[in-house]
Amino acid sequence: MNNKTVLQLKNICRNFYQGSEILKVLQNVNLEIKQKEVVALIGPSGSGKSTLLQIAGLLDHPSSGEIILNGEMCSSVSDIERTELRRDYLGFVYQYHNLLPDFDALENVIMPQIIGGANYKEAKDKAMWLLQRLGLNEREHHRPAELSGGEQQRVAIARALANTPKLLLADEPTGNLDPNTSDNVFLTLLEVVKETGLSALIATHNLDLAHKMDREVSLKGGHLIDVRATKFIKSSENFY
Repeated sequence: MNNKTVLQLKNICRNFYQGSEILKVLQNVNLEIKQKEVVALIGPSGSGKSTLLQIAGLLDHPSSGEIILNGEMCSSVSDIERTELRRDYLGFVYQYHNLLPDFDALENVIMPQIIGGANYKEAKDKAMWLLQRLGLNEREHHRPAELSGGEQQRVAIARALANTPKLLLADEPTGNLDPNTSDNVFLTLLEVVKETGLSALIATHNLDLAHKMDREVSLKGGHLIDVRATKFIKSSENFY
């Protein structure tokens, strides 16, 4: 595996305030993700997985600590610079697809490329390739309302990969699907990520799917634990 570090989180803390009380969601979290490495993020509901992904994706600011993305220090950059870093380096997949309802599948995947500066032909060719790779070559002209839940999420995955990010961040990307569809979509996601040489941090409650990734880390009590390195108990009762 290439030793280049794509994402490094150093001593990340994130506190929220409820009246006079301080809620310490993340406490001195350290994480390194290498190029072409796919990391599963697991932990109980409410443990801070989404908060960690938001910080890693430069959508939220840590209370303290440093974010290093593709070698760039990010914690103190301006909002405009954060937007540019997200555009150039990151792809996002959420539990809900958030597709543009008035555009078909192909247009939903073309649009972020046009915004990123690609010409229309290049954007269309790339969008068609991604949709075909995700099994949607016959659904490219259907709008989201005409697609099944699994198809919608695969379009969302194609959109996230359209600008060739260095790092894919996925927050329960199949959590809104039935188990069979979830497994199929998730395995396709992993295959495409591996084929395209991306790195990924994927939050999931599905431990069977987590075990298929290169590494697992768990959030519990605000702390991040390397599951496989510490032989942390993997019983599903600990994570729900």
